[in-house]
Amino acid sequence: MSADAPEIRLNEELDALTPLDHAIVRAQLHRNPQGAQSIAWRCPCGKPGVVQTAPRLPDGTPFPTTYYLTCPNATKAVSTLEGSGMMSDMQDRLGHDADLARRYETAHEAYLRDRDELGERLGVDVPEIAGRSAGGMPTRVKCLHALLAHALAAGPGVNTLGDEVLAALGEFWVRPCLEGFAFDSGEGQGVSGPESANESGGRVGESV
Repeated sequence: MSADAPEIRLNEELDALTPLDHAIVRAQLHRNPQGAQSIAWRCPCGKPGVVQTAPRLPDGTPFPTTYYLTCPNATKAVSTLEGSGMMSDMQDRLGHDADLARRYETAHEAYLRDRDELGERLGVDVPEIAGRSAGGMPTRVKCLHALLAHALAAGPGVNTLGDEVLAALGEFWVRPCLEGFAFDSGEGQGVSGPESANESGGRVGESV
């Protein structure tokens, strides 16, 4: 990765989800983001790339995917990796590499800790998803999007397979998503294009 690679911020430094961020995420997902609490990773272009989501959605639905990938460019690129057989290769390696399996289990435990801490902050208890993380962890590889989102949110070295997905993608942020799209936060704030998004703080960090 080049010297221009993003700074991956730790979970305790998450950005609050502003009305403008909410509008951008809504445009990225083509739907209203339910339960989104904060920005877990912000793309170098300034837009949200991963959101941290409450373990229980406003309608009461349990939601195990704490870290949700929102960047359309990353989402599309990861789908291509999934179609290439990367998940099958990873699954095979998990069955033959005890050290990799151990690190994947550790990533699973880290994910659960993050979700439990978020639930405590929100005063939410979700026993329906106790012990269940995302992406197939701790023994299966089912969703590279979830593994990448965790790797971006938690930083290098936490989710080994997620780190591998990120390395395979390269600098997907070079062509910012939603270029030229005009956003309206609903509070008289707007942004058009990535230049304005950078002004909002371009620091770098399964349905929402």
